[in-house]
Amino acid sequence: MKTLAPERTRPARQEIGSGKTALPQAAPGAPSRLALIIAFTAIYLIWGSTYLCIRVAIETMPPFLMAGARFIIAGSVLFAFLKLRGMPWPTRAQWRANAVVGTFLLLGGNGLVVWAELTIPSGLTALLIGIGPLFVVLTEWAWPGGTRPTGTTITALVVGFLGVCWLAAPWEQAAGARLNPAGVIAILAACCAWAIGSIYSRHAKHGATPLASAAQQMLAGGGALLLAATLHGDFQQLDLPAISPRSWAAFAYLIVAGSIVAFSTFMWLMKHSTPARVVTYNYVNPVVAVILGWLILGEPITARTLAASAVIIGAVVIVTTEKSRHAKTPGS
Repeated sequence: MKTLAPERTRPARQEIGSGKTALPQAAPGAPSRLALIIAFTAIYLIWGSTYLCIRVAIETMPPFLMAGARFIIAGSVLFAFLKLRGMPWPTRAQWRANAVVGTFLLLGGNGLVVWAELTIPSGLTALLIGIGPLFVVLTEWAWPGGTRPTGTTITALVVGFLGVCWLAAPWEQAAGARLNPAGVIAILAACCAWAIGSIYSRHAKHGATPLASAAQQMLAGGGALLLAATLHGDFQQLDLPAISPRSWAAFAYLIVAGSIVAFSTFMWLMKHSTPARVVTYNYVNPVVAVILGWLILGEPITARTLAASAVIIGAVVIVTTEKSRHAKTPGS
């Protein structure tokens, strides 16, 4: 999938801060608009449903062990598939770079969220993770050689986050209780870890394709999660006969849809779009959660919900279509 010739890669990388929506049309291997739409739709819808599935899975499964097993299985399946398709064995440099990314994304970005959902409802978790795009944009700015986001992008990100807060306010009132501070800190730390891993993956030069990178990252991140499970005492807490059928079903969904499909798609998008656009799934995920609650659980959708959803989608549209016409100054 990574077929750009050396003379093409420089202008393509300049688009990280330029706000353009695609690689130059003349570049060989550039994704089509349809491919980008399908990819964004996948991470919007699938990852919008994973918060609920995580909550259901850890009802009867230890958190870090569940997350680690999920990514070890998904990574092994994807790796085996790619090997059967002729993928060469990854180099030491590729394993090293993707192990760093996988640890930040999956141990930090996912593992902390799974642990936090032991005490924080899945809907409120989605709300708090809505701040993630701000972490990513600021991390890209602070990165060596990074570029300053435009005022329009920053404004849209803030408006989107405010829309997420407005959307989740009814859940906050219904809960009627203060959020667990440790859980909130864990989610914010997860946002920071995910931002670092995402930007590092964008700049890492190791030559692996996005799918190969995803497989290596899931294997490395899954291993890091299993180490965390050992330290957390998850293996002592594991009781296989006590795991409920719905937890098994949620676990299977997380492996197939949440990991193999959505995570691989995410890594592909990080190579073909800008970080500020890719992380807009954080704004859409709570909307998906509300719609699924209405369809499956019969939860009401109020006028406030519809208005907040419009604000969120509007912010996504602005971020994904904003085209900067000003030159960026690295580190400014």
